[in-house]
Amino acid sequence: MTEKSTPQGWTRPEMAKRLAVDIPDGSYVNLGIGMPEMVAHFVPEGRELIYHVENGLLGMGPNPPEGQEDPELINAGKKAVTAIPGAAYFHHADSFVMIRGHHIDLCVLGAMQISCEGDLANWSTGKEGAIPAVGGAMDLVAGVKTIFVLTQHTTKTGEPKIVEQCSYPLTGKNCVDRIYTDLCVIEVTGEGLVVTDLAPGVTFQQVQERTGAPVTPGPELRSPS
Repeated sequence: MTEKSTPQGWTRPEMAKRLAVDIPDGSYVNLGIGMPEMVAHFVPEGRELIYHVENGLLGMGPNPPEGQEDPELINAGKKAVTAIPGAAYFHHADSFVMIRGHHIDLCVLGAMQISCEGDLANWSTGKEGAIPAVGGAMDLVAGVKTIFVLTQHTTKTGEPKIVEQCSYPLTGKNCVDRIYTDLCVIEVTGEGLVVTDLAPGVTFQQVQERTGAPVTPGPELRSPS
C-alpha cells in the first residue's frame, strides 16, 4: 500500500490572507484569539474593516511597535493593540449587547472540531482536567451574522478537525458558514460541505482523505497558481 503524500498547503499567514479577501468592505468584524488575529494584517488595499473587541473597543488598530504598548489598551487575548481615529470605548456589557443584538457583521474563530452541518466546538475537549476557554465564543456564534472558521485541517497527530459529528462540547449548532484551512476553503451548505478553493499543490483527493466527513467539489473549483 502506498503511503499518503503530505500536501504543503497554505502557511498560517497565507490562510489569514486568503480569508481576509472574502470580508466585504465596511464590515464590522470580531476576530477570535490566536490565528484569527492575523487576519487584521491582511486587509486588501482600499478596503476598510472596523474591528470590534469584546472587552470594549470598536475601532481596533494594528499592534503597536515594541516599547510603545499601552497596558490599558489590549484585545480579548490580552495582546497590546492600538485604536484608529474615531474609535469608541465602552463597557464590557455594552460590547456584548452589540454582539447579541446582531450588530457585528462577521466573526473569525478558531476550532477544535467542525461538523458537516456547521456545528462548532472550540472551547474544550471535554476531558477531565481540561481547562475550559469559552470566552465570548458562544455569544459570538449566536449573535454575529456570519461565522468564518480559520484552522489547520487536521490536528498535530493527523486527526480530522472537520467531522460528521463533533465529539467535543459544542460552542454552537449550525453556526459556521465557511471554513478556511491550510488545504482549502469549504462552504457549509444545506447539501453538505463544498470545497470551493484548493491551496497550491493540494488535490481534492488529499482534502477528502484528511476530512472526517464527505466533501464535494464546487462547480468553479479552482487551484491558485
